[in-house]
Amino acid sequence: MREVYSLADLHVTLCGVPLQSPVIAASGTFGFGQEFSRIVDMHWLGAISGKGLTLEGKAGNEGERLYETPAGLINSIGLQNPGVRHFIEQELPAMKRLGPAAMANLGGSTIDTYEEGARLLDATDVDLIELNISCPNVKAGGIAYGIRAESAKEVVSRVRACTKKPLVVKLSPNAENITEMALACEAAGADGLSLVNTFQAMAIDISTRRPVFQNVFAGLSGPAIRPIALRMVYQVCKAVHVPVVGLGGIATAEDALEFIMAGATAVQVGTASFANPHACEEVARGIAAWMDKNGVKTLDEIRGAAL
Repeated sequence: MREVYSLADLHVTLCGVPLQSPVIAASGTFGFGQEFSRIVDMHWLGAISGKGLTLEGKAGNEGERLYETPAGLINSIGLQNPGVRHFIEQELPAMKRLGPAAMANLGGSTIDTYEEGARLLDATDVDLIELNISCPNVKAGGIAYGIRAESAKEVVSRVRACTKKPLVVKLSPNAENITEMALACEAAGADGLSLVNTFQAMAIDISTRRPVFQNVFAGLSGPAIRPIALRMVYQVCKAVHVPVVGLGGIATAEDALEFIMAGATAVQVGTASFANPHACEEVARGIAAWMDKNGVKTLDEIRGAAL
């Protein structure tokens, strides 16, 4: 049963889209929501960012894909996904019925594939597009679009021209300069920004004396990255004029409140859902309880308080 709080109003607006909560399930950690709908009260979620999509489906990486570290998780999934068309036909209708806003996370290996994916999504009732620019630019030798501001600006501006959907650009913490990157994406037409994606990391199997992952490097997420992610969100919120979604190691209401006080409009909960499937709901409930206890009626009263 959903608690009734006398003061707390969790509603926020992200890029013109009303959300019933500031808590968003992060891409790649919540599927498209169906499995979790049996155990999570969806009224507590503002949105679900679905599994990362590419124009055509991908099988993902071979070999080890997940490796636990102290306070974190390294993943090398390789964007395994059913493709944009399959998502539109098979996943999106059910995703929309869950209640939270539907956010499509879009990746690509070339700008052309980003553009075509955006055009297809533009013709649907998806609520927001989250543009993943951490994907490797195959025409630039595999360097991710999200590393250099000029590359990011090009892909964001090209995608912006293909869709009228609210466009939230997901930034990589591996960018040469996170603030410069954020400003470049804003100038290119991003309606909002989400950060951070995973940090580049690696692990070595001391038995085989070889890297754990076939691609050697992989993405680190979880509580270990949270203080660094918070610092980056703080920096970006001070620099841009578009809404920011904060993520990176958020597992508790207290974690989420830090990001909101750093200026974030909303937050995403990701890796925590693997250890605790109820994490998104518990974070939202905890925010409401904290607001009620501290006499805070809306999140606008505390957003950016630390800036």
